[in-house]
Amino acid sequence: MRPILMKGHERPLTFLRYNREGDLLFSCAKDHNPTVWFADNGERLGTYRGHNGAVWCCDVSRDSMRLITASADQSVKLWNVQTGAQLHTFSFNSPARSVDFSVGDKLAVITTDPFMEVTSAINVKRIADDPSQQSGESVLTITGPAGRINRAVWGPLNRTIISAGEDCVVRIWDSETGKLLKESDPEVGHKKPISSLTKSSDDCSHFLTGSLDKSAKLWDARTLTLIKTYRTERPVNAVEMSPLLDHVVLGGGQDASSVTTTDHRAGKFEAKFYDKILQEEIGGVKGHFGPINALAFNPDGKRLPIFIGSSPLGLAVNELL
Repeated sequence: MRPILMKGHERPLTFLRYNREGDLLFSCAKDHNPTVWFADNGERLGTYRGHNGAVWCCDVSRDSMRLITASADQSVKLWNVQTGAQLHTFSFNSPARSVDFSVGDKLAVITTDPFMEVTSAINVKRIADDPSQQSGESVLTITGPAGRINRAVWGPLNRTIISAGEDCVVRIWDSETGKLLKESDPEVGHKKPISSLTKSSDDCSHFLTGSLDKSAKLWDARTLTLIKTYRTERPVNAVEMSPLLDHVVLGGGQDASSVTTTDHRAGKFEAKFYDKILQEEIGGVKGHFGPINALAFNPDGKRLPIFIGSSPLGLAVNELL
């Protein structure tokens, strides 16, 4: 089957998220405009206009009614998915990097970048049922590990927050007190900045990190024990796990600034599939002409994993089974 090419963004893509049913796909890009697509045929359904900077991350509520987006314009916005209306804007003193709804959608964890004299931070916001009652106050603020926090997600049962970023360390925090509970051992952890982090779709019992050290690592979400390591020959920008099969997908490639100086085959831009248990490469998808920045499996696990190139309009949907 030929992949579906979705055209709409004017700048490189940064992040992807399916809704729970798998019929809607949300994409973020550096062109300021998060976009929603109909997953079955690639039809563009709408754009959420309001950000004034690159949009780095998004998440959608379990009922597909609310979208939350993090942007370099130092804001996080809450949207009505159906109408595109802005429900609330959370303002910060530095660019917002990542967002993640808790189980139940009552809380959201937000990370902000270091900027000027401001350190990186993890913020927890309470999400009100009634948008008119929404408060901008943080329930919890955890300030900074060195460098940028590229991703933070909720751990099992919302009891912990898992973060990773430029300092190569994975950390687990208590979501009530903000206390640091565990951090990865430098001997077995990543050696270069961690670019991506994704958790298992079932019970968040484990999560996967990708790094510029040309590897991805599978971790236990409760004990932070290293379970598996997947090695490749290119920097890893994006990682994803199949919700159906024991498959791991890694995407990356050489730095974007060097792409135009080489043949696309030398850039190693294909997405690589690995056996989750055996850690062996089992396949790949070629065809991109730039580094892969984001990956997302459809929740049914049978179709449409997404491979995103860094070029504008570079959103391709590939069917697996």
